[in-house]
Amino acid sequence: MSVWSAWEVQEDGGATSWFDVRLAFTDGARVDVLAVLSEGCVSVEDVRAQPALSLDDLAVLADWIEGPLAEACGGGPEPAPEVAGTRRARPVWPHGVEGRWLAAQEYRAAQEEGVDPVLAVMCATGHSRRMSLRLIAQARDAGFLAPRHARR
Repeated sequence: MSVWSAWEVQEDGGATSWFDVRLAFTDGARVDVLAVLSEGCVSVEDVRAQPALSLDDLAVLADWIEGPLAEACGGGPEPAPEVAGTRRARPVWPHGVEGRWLAAQEYRAAQEEGVDPVLAVMCATGHSRRMSLRLIAQARDAGFLAPRHARR
């Protein structure tokens, strides 16, 4: 993880500072955050992640960046000790038949709820749209989902 000051604006005896935060994981995943320090409060202004973050990962993003960002801002709570093992930006998605079956379950659940099924698979797997479409196609080929077009 790296944190660096992007820019600072002085106004009426106070200052607003922007910080760039980059989390790089061993599996190639990356999260870039633009955080703002104003009047003693830190807020997140922009988050970009490759691959996309799930809602659960987005919820723990503050825990990931809290310690290093507090150090860069000049104070704040002590960083939490690292837990053994590595942290991933996305959950581990099973490969093979189990992964295809889970993708089909996510796809069908999203269809029943009336939401975009591809987006649901993207959120569940943490994969890009292209990779999620490939996984959905593999689930169709394995017979877990109905064919896209009825054959005549």
